[in-house]
This record gives sequence, structure tokens and C-alpha cells, in this order.
Amino acid sequence: MIKGKIFLADDRGVNQTNWYRSFNTFNFGKYQLESKKPFGNLVLLNDDEIDSSRSVSMLVEEDFYVMILPVAGAVIYTDNMNGSETVAAGQVLLTKATPGLKYELINPFAEGIINVLHIWIKPLSAFAESSMIVNTYGDVNNNINSLSSILPQDAKLPFQLSIGKFSGRGETVYKTTGGAQNIFLFVLCGAFEAEGRLLHEKDGLSLWETNRAEMEALSNDALLLCIEQPGTM
Repeated sequence: MIKGKIFLADDRGVNQTNWYRSFNTFNFGKYQLESKKPFGNLVLLNDDEIDSSRSVSMLVEEDFYVMILPVAGAVIYTDNMNGSETVAAGQVLLTKATPGLKYELINPFAEGIINVLHIWIKPLSAFAESSMIVNTYGDVNNNINSLSSILPQDAKLPFQLSIGKFSGRGETVYKTTGGAQNIFLFVLCGAFEAEGRLLHEKDGLSLWETNRAEMEALSNDALLLCIEQPGTM
């Protein structure tokens, strides 16, 4: 069996106010545990809910790839480097964030909660400057039971980010792009069995230094996020 570790949804940290809830897979803010240290260069995976017409700000203190991925609804992104974008479900925003970057996520709707993922990954070397792109990826309904990259193929990134939608008992084998890599799986919706581990909604699974990962959906319309990064710890 591939060496791995499960991060249960029920064990995530919670940072919240009356209008904002942040569920933290890894250490963040007041949530600090030895067992929740970053997985390689993947240092942050926050699952945030923002109430209508509200916003939340984040300060970046070192170089990170910052990805904003709306799960439900749309979000307005602004930062102190004059960046401004509206990002909807089916799109991902990727920023090369340098120290001192402060960004804000705004729920543009007068009614309704939005659900947004923040993903931060350390680069292999420092950025020369900050930059930002928004990528629209293909409809997951057109590629059932497989994982598809949602980042620009010409971006030359040291990691991969993929999403897949699965039917009940739909299965696939994810193969890495560069030999033995670290893989992190995060269940957006439904339930899966991945490399012999049972995963429910918002559970995560880290897999160390492997070139493949087998997974099978245990429910209909199950959604899975996959992050591949270099296999060093």
C-alpha cells in the first residue's frame, strides 16, 4: 500500500466570525497541531464560506502560488497590487503572490453564501515579480470518471491541479506527470475509496512519492480535487 495519511473533515480547524467560516485542513491561524503540518510545499487548503455582501482579507508573508477556486457561486478578488477579477465556479484564479500581498475575497450577492477554496503552495524558488491569471476549465460533466487539469498547460508550474466528477462506482487511475510525486486528494462532494482508504466529503488524503493513485467513487455525482507536487518532504 502507498504510504499515506488521512485528514478527516471533522478534525479540521475552524476560524470564524458571525459571517465567515474557514475550515482548515492544515495549520492556520489559531489552529496549530503537530499532526496538521503542511504536506510538502502544500501549506494551506482552506474551505471558506462567506455570507452575502461580506468579505475576508488575507495577507501573504512569503512567496506562494495562491489559487482561488469557487466551489459554489462566484467571488470578487481584489488585492493591493491593483489586481481585480471576478471568478466563478468553473474557473480558477492563480496568483504568484510575493511578500506583502494582501487580497480580499468579496461575496457579490445580496443573498446567499458562497463557498471558496484557498490553496497555497510554496514555489521552488523566489518569484521575480507577482502576476495573476484566471483560467476557465472544461465542464467536468463532459469528462466523467477522470481527473482533468484545471490550470493553463503553458504556465510551466511545479505542480498540477485537477478536478474530476464521478458516477457511482466510477473509477480511474491518476498517473503523475513526472515520476514519483506527492499527491493530495480532497473530496469536494460525495465519497471515495482511494488507495484502500475510505474518504467522505471534505476529507483529504496525502500520498507520498508515488507515480499513480487508484480511486473509486462510492456515490453519484462525486467530485474530487487532486494536487500533484514534487515528491520531496
